[in-house]
Amino acid sequence: MSFLDRIRACNTFDLSNYLPFCIDRQQVGWIRPAVRDILAEWPEVFIIRPGHVDFAHRFNTIDQRTAVLDRITHTLVKRGTIARRHGERYPVTARDRLRPLLLIDRAATSTYGVRSFGQHLNGFVRTPAGLKLWVARRAVDKPTYPGMLDNLVAGGLPYGIALADNLAKECWEEAAIPPTLAARARPVGAISYCWETPAGLKPDVMFTYDLELPESYTPRCTDGEVESFELWPVEQVAEMVQGSNAFKPNCNLVIIDFLIRHGVISADDPDYLELVTGLRRPLNLAALHENRSLPEP
Repeated sequence: MSFLDRIRACNTFDLSNYLPFCIDRQQVGWIRPAVRDILAEWPEVFIIRPGHVDFAHRFNTIDQRTAVLDRITHTLVKRGTIARRHGERYPVTARDRLRPLLLIDRAATSTYGVRSFGQHLNGFVRTPAGLKLWVARRAVDKPTYPGMLDNLVAGGLPYGIALADNLAKECWEEAAIPPTLAARARPVGAISYCWETPAGLKPDVMFTYDLELPESYTPRCTDGEVESFELWPVEQVAEMVQGSNAFKPNCNLVIIDFLIRHGVISADDPDYLELVTGLRRPLNLAALHENRSLPEP
């Protein structure tokens, strides 16, 4: 596969299978018709329109919406519609994660097709032999993508915690990077993508970071989510991204972005412009479908 194929694989979806999910006529997600039919069981909470589903306007604060959706999520977990509760709160927003319209359990985000946020960090080392990247292997008992390769540090970004604080927490939990070293991580942008999963649509944003590590540093997992670490030449990492399915799919995007920024993928590459633009889907969920517009109430 090409690098471009990896990006396309994380942006595979058919919006004809979904309906807009809205709050105050702002689209915040995409839901399947089967989910719409389930939500119709709560007519006091959801307004079912021919072309979209809206949260009832009488729930007009974050706390009100969060509380009622929590109760519904609890019911859907008991039924098996949602696999489990995760315990972390994610913002439900039309665009800005800092101004949510409600908060939702992380495990329910795909059911409603709402945007999730995370942080991924490339840990690299400059050696006499050239640039090398630390690669993590996920624990075999992880519920998602067990045993697959991962970025050195990667995790979700719950609501109510600052980017720097959450990154420091993830750095310690996943790779025993002390706070003083984690503070040297350099923000390098964000990657967005959207794909279909068995649970529903998954439009995600990953804030990305580079951290240059000393040759003396060896990562160590402290939370049991990583099985092992290896330090690979960047060319070997690039070959694994292109030639295997070893990496967790969205980690491929983080690595491709790293390869572009560090000149491993050059501007002479015939796919260069598509790679650069393909790493960032529109943040406006309605823009995923060029001809989709919300009907008048």
